[in-house]
Amino acid sequence: MGWLGKAVGGSIGFFVGGPIGAIFGTVIGHQFDKNGQSSGGFKQVFSPQERSQAVFFVSAFSMAAKLARADGRVTKEEIDTVDNFIRNQLRLDNDARDMAIKIFNVARNSKEPFDVFAQQFYELFRQDHQMLISMLELLIKIATADGTFHPNEEKMIRRAAVIFYIDQNEYERLKAVYIKNNDKYYAVLGADKSDSDDEIKKKYRKLVMEYHPDRVIAKGLPEEFTKFANKKFQEIHEAYEKVMKERQAA
Repeated sequence: MGWLGKAVGGSIGFFVGGPIGAIFGTVIGHQFDKNGQSSGGFKQVFSPQERSQAVFFVSAFSMAAKLARADGRVTKEEIDTVDNFIRNQLRLDNDARDMAIKIFNVARNSKEPFDVFAQQFYELFRQDHQMLISMLELLIKIATADGTFHPNEEKMIRRAAVIFYIDQNEYERLKAVYIKNNDKYYAVLGADKSDSDDEIKKKYRKLVMEYHPDRVIAKGLPEEFTKFANKKFQEIHEAYEKVMKERQAA
């Protein structure tokens, strides 16, 4: 049984404190009320990996909710965009989708600002740069899913990049993957057109190692997000092939 099954199937003996824990507790409390279950029953304890998966999941949709309020209000179109992202990009099953929507709705009405969620996420994953990158890229993807990148959304995500200690160049490369740009394939590889073939190959191999499906699973990325990571793995291969083909033809 994964973390989600434990969350909806019984009370949790230990999770995490702070705003992320508060959102999770509120959502799970509502789930218990709906199912008529008592929080005083048998407590199921998360393993370290399940805890990481749950934190990533709750953080992602909590920060997505704050992004949706970046312009001061949440419109039906913004909610539809997130719902579309959940259905078509992540392709969550019904239980995971219901959990994501509950987290989104609770977080968007909470008084905690975006930065507080970002700061707690950093404190929990400060030793894992790849998890921080994965979260930042996911936020960019959610923010641009409707075909636009609102200045207030970008302002929030740039603050997350600062909190995560992700430098400006790395942020710009991540953004370039989702914003129309002639250098998209170089951006996917974290490379520049001025790089030599050997430099590009080195960066490609490093990314392949970081995003290899086995390594992603071992790092504790939630099962619900592995499809997103696997797609990134495929994009890396495609980008390398496109860049090298372009260079050979030049």
